[in-house]
Amino acid sequence: MTDDPLIKPHDWLLLIPQLPAKPAYLRVRVWRRLQAIGSAPLKNAVHALPLRPDTRALFEELRAEITNGGGEALILEARLVEGMTGAELRAMFDAARDADYDDLARELRSLTEGGEVALADTRRLRKRLDEIAAIDFFGAHGRQAVLAALADADRRVHEHPDVSGTGALELTPAELKGRTWVTRRHVHVDRIASAWLIRRFIDPQASFKFVDGKGYVPEPEELRFDMADAEFTHEGDRCSFETLVYRTGLDADRALIALAEIIHDLDIADGKFGRPEAAGIAALVNGICAGTDDDVERIAQGSGALDGFHAHFTKQRGGQGAG
Repeated sequence: MTDDPLIKPHDWLLLIPQLPAKPAYLRVRVWRRLQAIGSAPLKNAVHALPLRPDTRALFEELRAEITNGGGEALILEARLVEGMTGAELRAMFDAARDADYDDLARELRSLTEGGEVALADTRRLRKRLDEIAAIDFFGAHGRQAVLAALADADRRVHEHPDVSGTGALELTPAELKGRTWVTRRHVHVDRIASAWLIRRFIDPQASFKFVDGKGYVPEPEELRFDMADAEFTHEGDRCSFETLVYRTGLDADRALIALAEIIHDLDIADGKFGRPEAAGIAALVNGICAGTDDDVERIAQGSGALDGFHAHFTKQRGGQGAG
């Protein structure tokens, strides 16, 4: 009987296949399918899964494929008595999933070390993570390293491609009005917040234009933000939202400073301010971006939320909200 308190005496399913010599591809197909469903190979071509309704369905589906191919297969509920404990069999599952997680983490690290990360890459790898997690029956420890590497990759997808601007262009409040504000497509936290700041405090009639990042040549009456060579972008360790707040004289508004610290923590991810609200706002922004690819809609939804956060910090901190 197993010595693992989490494994009951009949907590295992076994599949014992008997495959014909031909067709040869059937053996390959069955082997690949056993790998895909996360079964653990035991001695003499016996394969195990934890006993659950979904795993039973997986083995039954595979058994049907084997019999249709001219083979035979038995599905058994098993009790471990001698030779292996439940904990040892469980460790086999965890080791296999940890190996999968390690491979995924290495690929993620190679992407982030190689420079700019594409959104398509993170979506592909997140899908692979979901596939591994679906057969991670006991919660292998390696998943945490993948989640950390994926968070880093997600941050790099949205981080600024070039933190250098054109220099501290000095413009009066009047000269900031009636402009078209240009930024990179697929806006995320810093650009959503910056667009809200521009419309709420700088020019309520401002229009926005979304372009590819590098190499864009501005037209007359355009101002760029949070992009390569922009007039308002990262300066030193400040994100673009912070740059806009300080360079337009809005730093007297303590509620805006609170928001600037949160946007900094989310965009720069250096833990400088350690704002406890950052995680909640990150989840909100990520939800907005997951729900729509339309930049105008992302800004509209984000602006409504930021209005509420600004009002909250104005009341909480005694901020002197403008506009």
